[in-house]
Amino acid sequence: MRSPINWGVLGLLLERSGYGYDLFHRFERTYAELLELSSPSQIYKALDALEERGLIEPLPSEVAVPEEQRQRKTHYRACAEAVPSYRDWLLAQVSSERQHLELLALAVGALPARDALLVVDRYERYLLAERASAPPPLDGASARARRLAEQAKQLETGVALKWTTYARRELQAAIDAGMGGRALNQKLK
Repeated sequence: MRSPINWGVLGLLLERSGYGYDLFHRFERTYAELLELSSPSQIYKALDALEERGLIEPLPSEVAVPEEQRQRKTHYRACAEAVPSYRDWLLAQVSSERQHLELLALAVGALPARDALLVVDRYERYLLAERASAPPPLDGASARARRLAEQAKQLETGVALKWTTYARRELQAAIDAGMGGRALNQKLK
């Protein structure tokens, strides 16, 4: 189950039960531009995958739907097995997130210094624009989740900006040393 959409739906169901269309709207409000849905059907596919793996279950209809509602909707809730599975998936994300900046650094290092400097400059502009922009509303998230997300964004941006400062110094030194046309890893040979 590799889709972050499946895990996002599970996270919503860990917060509280819901049905497909409700989850679609909560997903859109909570994850905004972080995880984009191409259609509401992705929510239903996620529900099927989560139920198939025993991570969610339908609520009994008498609990899920008030009698005054005409159309019965299947409401789902997270099972006890969902918490350890979700936690393990989150722990796996820690490792992959750490790798993103490292991969960028390795890729930049393979470019000639002048070209690499252009990439670093553009990356820095992107980071500064992101920092200046208003955070996504995260309307569907709890207040605690919103605070944690905002702090994570600020810290991640700060670390990435420190890296751009370091990379700029390294690249400029290579250009000043007359290596602007060769890749940085040739300098190490």
